[in-house]
Amino acid sequence: MSNPASVPRAPDVITPESTAAVDAAITSRRSIRRFLPTEVQRSVIEDILRVAARAPSGTNTQPWRVHVLTGASLQALVERIMAAHNDPAQVGLHQEEYDYYPKEWISPFIDRRRKVGWDLYSLLDITKGDKARMHEQNGRNFRFFDAPVGMIFTIDRIMGKGSLLDYGMFLENIMVAARARGLDTCPQAAFNAYHALISEHLGLDAEREMVVVGMALGHADPQAIENSLLSERVPVSDFATFWP
Repeated sequence: MSNPASVPRAPDVITPESTAAVDAAITSRRSIRRFLPTEVQRSVIEDILRVAARAPSGTNTQPWRVHVLTGASLQALVERIMAAHNDPAQVGLHQEEYDYYPKEWISPFIDRRRKVGWDLYSLLDITKGDKARMHEQNGRNFRFFDAPVGMIFTIDRIMGKGSLLDYGMFLENIMVAARARGLDTCPQAAFNAYHALISEHLGLDAEREMVVVGMALGHADPQAIENSLLSERVPVSDFATFWP
């Protein structure tokens, strides 16, 4: 039986200040694409994960597993994936093992995807058709955008699709908890294509454990133009229906 004293409890009184603090952590979260080399202490990472683990999951299954890479282990994975990414002979050899995006795009989703992509490229002065610069920018994903901490998230293949919903709440908790500590993140589905390399690098049982997503964690570079990108959100009236 768990010790009740060890379980985090919500404050008895929610104040305007506490509400504002939570809202600020959520609304200030952005996908950061260039980080400073400033080290993040292991104790801080552990605190973030401990808080994030309070995410709900169906019947408390807690399906997440996190592989935290720093230093030499991070650099080794970066070099391994970058070698594959920059090798024309390996184009097409690495494929996602689950569909993160739809096989066929329709409006409004394709419109939003294109807009955020070109908004980023405009900031970086990457013009349409500049495949070399696009390839280079895409490759920065696999460097975790220079973050000092890279995380790879996996799940036991025995779990159902509903566990991916649980996983999403866990990932959001990590990003919000990071913001509350003055840190930033970038969730990265781009790593999914290189799941085989990642599994081998981490010594995973690929028949049992599936790569879900990657994430960069660290201090945002305030001078990087790409970090000024603020993606748009549609108003509540566009996606919510209120039934009397």
